[in-house]
This record gives sequence, C-alpha cells and structure tokens, in this order.
Amino acid sequence: MIQHATFLFISGAEIAFILFIVIMVFGADKLPEIARGLGKGMRTLKDATNDIKHEITKSAESNGIDTSIVSDVKKELDSVKDDIGEFTGSVKRKM
Repeated sequence: MIQHATFLFISGAEIAFILFIVIMVFGADKLPEIARGLGKGMRTLKDATNDIKHEITKSAESNGIDTSIVSDVKKELDSVKDDIGEFTGSVKRKM
C-alpha cells in the first residue's frame, strides 16, 4: 500500500499548475522577491506568536496561575503514544 503525501489535499499536479500560473502572472524574475516577502511575513507572524505566548505565560505566573498543566498533558500524551506503540508493535510482529 503506497500513500502519497498531500499538502492541504492538493496533488502534485495541482501544485505544479498553481506554480505555472504564478510564474505566468508575476514572471520568473519576481518569484524570488515574492518568496522572500512571504518568508519574512511568516517569520514576523511566528515571532509575534511567540511573544504573545511568552507574555501570557509571564502574566499567568505573576498572577499565581499554574502553567504546568501543559507539561502534564504532554506527559500523558507521550504515555498513551508509548502504550499504543507497544500494542501495535506486538500486532505487527504476529502478522
């Protein structure tokens, strides 16, 4: 069984067609500039998100709110993932 990775349920042919249209509309010489602008925008968004997370965490800690729940949930999820891995490992070996 072969699985193909899709990005937002878009196939490779559709991505190629979209890139072809973008090159036709903007031209090949503008494409790096557009990609650079998108990269800067994404980096700015990521930095803003990290700043907001930091401010929320700092505010919660200064008001005495317990922020360790995230680590507790992560530990529980890792435990469940390990249990599932052990179960599927034994099933795979028997097949």
